[in-house]
Amino acid sequence: MKKPHKLKSFIWNQNALKKSMKRILISLPSPLNLSYAWNFGSILLVLLTIQIVTGLFLAMNYVGEASLAFSTVDLFTRDIWRGWFIRSTHSNGASFFFLFIFLHIGRGIYYASFRHQMTWLLGTAILLVSMGVAFLGYVLPWGQMSFWAATVITNFMSSIPYIGKTLVIWLWGGYSVGRRTLTRFFALHYFLPFLIAVLVFAHNVFLHETGSKTPISNLPKGDKLKFHTFYSWKDVFGFLLFFFGFLSLSLLFMKLFFDPENFIEANPLVTPIHIQPEWYFLASYQYFVLSLKS
Repeated sequence: MKKPHKLKSFIWNQNALKKSMKRILISLPSPLNLSYAWNFGSILLVLLTIQIVTGLFLAMNYVGEASLAFSTVDLFTRDIWRGWFIRSTHSNGASFFFLFIFLHIGRGIYYASFRHQMTWLLGTAILLVSMGVAFLGYVLPWGQMSFWAATVITNFMSSIPYIGKTLVIWLWGGYSVGRRTLTRFFALHYFLPFLIAVLVFAHNVFLHETGSKTPISNLPKGDKLKFHTFYSWKDVFGFLLFFFGFLSLSLLFMKLFFDPENFIEANPLVTPIHIQPEWYFLASYQYFVLSLKS
């Protein structure tokens, strides 16, 4: 059998890609009654892209060594061209990411989107992995709060029966949080966002198979329209509002979510008065604390 010419094969692949993109972004049948609450998912995709891109720039100048980590972050912020903006965007982007993921989940619960089981399970996996990535990234600046937050949070694992203490020692790479811990956290923080990207792709594949859960269930098939231009322009308007708030925070209030203790280099001999996680971990942190007390 004669093999197809390489040029014809390339053209066929290009046409197949164009058809797939058209089916997803232009001619996707969408319900008539979707509100701006359905913008949260697309904004999260933009935020994930921003986090990966800015994280790559930060990783180019970061040294995962306990004696150098704090100074390299400080050097990047002060001396690298627009380094302060990249770090501010990356740090505040984490807060915005969790803000919109909580809104996205809340909207899904309110409109019973959990009935689409695979889409919901993949979304839950994205949330859990994102929490792990955010925690690992919080440790990397190696400030006081970073160091002691890593010490407290990882010690929670010691409550696991039988294997807890061994697991903590394995995670630390020793008998306390130190150089090896930081190296491992940096490697995982670099790798896991790409895993999130894969999960997001699978999440969208299952979403497009079942369609979005609408405020009014069981709409007739005729009560749908193409995604473009009605919903695509809705997304653009949502992006503009999001970027206005996001850039305002990153440029004008860049240190709003920064803990003052994290501007001090990590010192294992001095414990901060209050050890607390970022705002998006407060509920989970309180749950673990109360479960350990009980």
